[in-house]
Amino acid sequence: MNRLSEFLDRLHNHNFDAAALMPTANLKYLTGLSFHPGKRLNLTLIHNATPSVILPALEIPGIRDHAKNLNLYPWPDEEGPHTALVNALEPFNSTIKIGIENVSMRVMELLALETAAAKRGLTLKTEDITSLISDMRMVKDADEQANMAEAARRVEIALETTVSQITEGMTEQQLARIISDEILSAAEGESFDSFAAFGPNTANPHHLPGDRPLQKGDLIIIDCGATHNGYASDITRTFALGDPGDKKREIYNTVLKANEAGKTAVKPNATGEEIDRATRKVITDAGYGEYFIHRTGHGLGLDTHPCHEAPDLMEGCTQPFAAGTTFTIEPGIYIEGLGGVRIEDDVVITEDGYQSFTTFNRDLMIL
Repeated sequence: MNRLSEFLDRLHNHNFDAAALMPTANLKYLTGLSFHPGKRLNLTLIHNATPSVILPALEIPGIRDHAKNLNLYPWPDEEGPHTALVNALEPFNSTIKIGIENVSMRVMELLALETAAAKRGLTLKTEDITSLISDMRMVKDADEQANMAEAARRVEIALETTVSQITEGMTEQQLARIISDEILSAAEGESFDSFAAFGPNTANPHHLPGDRPLQKGDLIIIDCGATHNGYASDITRTFALGDPGDKKREIYNTVLKANEAGKTAVKPNATGEEIDRATRKVITDAGYGEYFIHRTGHGLGLDTHPCHEAPDLMEGCTQPFAAGTTFTIEPGIYIEGLGGVRIEDDVVITEDGYQSFTTFNRDLMIL
């Protein structure tokens, strides 16, 4: 209720009459509602302390515990959502300014809103409100931090057991399946599809696991995450099968120093730009600046992939971070034909510095 009240204040301070939220993490954060995503229209209109939910009738059993705090507008398949949405707009008149999530709302929902507003004789204006919610979600309370710490603990259990199963000749797809199985054994679920890359493929930060077999001297990148009570962890570690050679060791040690420098820069009122510059300086000074091809990190919480939470740790991110802000530190070097290294940790700003939720060994492990 405190979150919803704060959000309503933000809405009204920015002259919005309401917000129309999809079944996303934003809705869960503000209301506790969680729906199965699908092709049926499901919108929640927030304009006062009792949200109006336009939802498929088949979703009613899943939200009975929340029903007393909601105005429900269920619609059956044979009728469709139009009448329910028109009825939900009854409190409004004349011109209505509704905040929407540009990244999440589909054309279907936007057209339905426009059609229902026209039916009621309303002039509809829409505007993106993603930042109004993301700024709230950046700072995690004690319960959220505890959930994230537990998600990190569980993914590290899975990573430990995964590493023990790595053998020469296995494929990237086989390793990715092992990671997923171990996470599902240790946690409530994966926070995203696990990533595994071998050898030259490690030079692609978003490589999709394929059928390349693991060979002696290969670098191995594993990027994975687990969830606990809906909150996510996101960890990357780089390993080697046998001696990787001096060049790859040099790259690894450079990325490790950059990871440490980034975390050292984390403190109250630090900015994403400052932290990014700290990691990038280490890599640039070592002569690998052109091979660090992505931001230093991203926000973390209820969302991970494909849409990360705020903030972005990159040039131009000048917003001071308050204590409780959570994000990743994940510098990397990627050299085509040779391979890549990434070391990623999940951190939270504390009153006097930072805490790392991830603690898995950061030294190069030779398997």
